[in-house]
Amino acid sequence: MTLLDHAPAGPAPAPASVVRALYPLVSAEAMAEATASATGAAIEPADLEQAVWLRLLERLAGEGPPVDPARWVRNAVRGEARRARRTARHERPYRDETAADPAGCPERLALGADERRALRAAVDRLPGRCGRLMAALLAPSDPTYREIAGKLGMSQGSLGPIRSRCLGCLRRMLAAEVAAPELRGKER
Repeated sequence: MTLLDHAPAGPAPAPASVVRALYPLVSAEAMAEATASATGAAIEPADLEQAVWLRLLERLAGEGPPVDPARWVRNAVRGEARRARRTARHERPYRDETAADPAGCPERLALGADERRALRAAVDRLPGRCGRLMAALLAPSDPTYREIAGKLGMSQGSLGPIRSRCLGCLRRMLAAEVAAPELRGKER
């Protein structure tokens, strides 16, 4: 007798009934596998669950429900955990967090401040509503598109195309003001 025997005979059970029937098992297996692999790369149980549900829904659309759901769930969770550990082994941080931050040196800070001043000045010179839109996008509070649209009285859907046109205008304005970077190394 399987977990899905309570489903009506005939056509394959609805995905919702399969999910209800397997939910406790998938949760338990994902938690157990995530806890067991805590010594290596950290795997979140919720991530494992989500991957297994996706696999199950793909299977339901193609082959139908598994014959032995308990074994299928156990194998799927273990397979997803292996994939997550393999992925984590190959991922490397962009830079060493313990190393001194070269961006914190006084020269870089001064250059950054100059670049921000030049950008703000160029934004102030943009025509029409581009200046207000770009200023809102550059706001330190990092507002959402919904907040920006409400503040500027525009539709949220028009912000992307307008932003694209404004960035093109800003790019052309700054191209004349910003010098090309100095060539280094093999580029000479």
